[in-house]
Amino acid sequence: MPKQPIRVELSSTKKPKPQSDQLEFGKIFTDHMFVMDYSIDQGWYDPRIIPYQAIPMDPASMVYHYGQSVFEGLKAYVSEDQKILLFRPEKNMERLNRSNDRLCIPQIDTETVLEGLNELIRIDKDWVPDAEGTSLYIRPFIISTEPYLGVAPSSTYKLLIILSPVGSYYKEGIHPVKIAVENEFVRAVKGGTGNAKTAGNYASSLKAQQVAETKGFSQVLWLDGVEKKYIEEVGSMNIFFKINGEIVTPELNGSILEGITRNSVLELLKHWGIPVTERKISIDELIEAHQSGELEEIFGTGTAAVISPVGELIYHDQPYVIQDGQTGEVSKKLYEAITGIQKGTQPDIFGWTVEVDSVVKQA
Repeated sequence: MPKQPIRVELSSTKKPKPQSDQLEFGKIFTDHMFVMDYSIDQGWYDPRIIPYQAIPMDPASMVYHYGQSVFEGLKAYVSEDQKILLFRPEKNMERLNRSNDRLCIPQIDTETVLEGLNELIRIDKDWVPDAEGTSLYIRPFIISTEPYLGVAPSSTYKLLIILSPVGSYYKEGIHPVKIAVENEFVRAVKGGTGNAKTAGNYASSLKAQQVAETKGFSQVLWLDGVEKKYIEEVGSMNIFFKINGEIVTPELNGSILEGITRNSVLELLKHWGIPVTERKISIDELIEAHQSGELEEIFGTGTAAVISPVGELIYHDQPYVIQDGQTGEVSKKLYEAITGIQKGTQPDIFGWTVEVDSVVKQA
């Protein structure tokens, strides 16, 4: 298939840019967005960058009724020499296609989408914040657009990428958060859509999250959907435990989302020679490790927060304080290593960062 040129329509008016200390997560959006459409006859076509705007949609568009949608999340960072860097963007595109496959959405050409993302960031480069703890959050997503109420895969789709300058996902930043173990609701089961990044997974998690927040907790820790015994993941993060010197994380089982930060943490730990294992781990084993004094650290990993230490866990209304409520040594080392690579302040020995082609942010 011949390469499609990316059409560009620049905005005639520019939005005011927020101060770095006023940034929240996902509430402000840049001047432009990337769009591409799909039809059975044409495949993916008309890649374009246009002013950020509302999308006209038929009320019968299938995404509204059957939730056929997928999304991704990644970030752009400003290095010390004012270059703009992406962190493992090809991994996000690979995972997007895995989600597409599960939701019966046509595969994307990752090269075209990454080229569109690069061009979009080049155009909106002055929106990339450079203050400590800030970044440009990137949200690619695909929705089904065919106006049809039959239960079947859509015949038309729309892919978009929007950009949002953000501060820390959690107000606590790298400081420990409190999470609650969820033992009533379930997030996903093997054979479902838990290993795809689709909107329905997050909609089904909101009730438990809402209850946890009313009790002062940042997130919920999900148990498996069958026995409600084995630990899976946190609402927006994968989860790791340091038990008696060894790092343990739940193995991928078909209901856990495979995180890019999770993968990066595993590679770093192995590189450092820190014992790390992917396996089933039950909540009972975790509580026993806490009671015996062997549970040394808990931390979550994800694009939004990078590394999020857990200072307190609650299970059956019983609180379990971790590391005296302080950030652990491994959590801190991982956070500094990954954010250092992302910002270009530490050597990128794995080749994870990608410079946005020929973009130097105006100082």
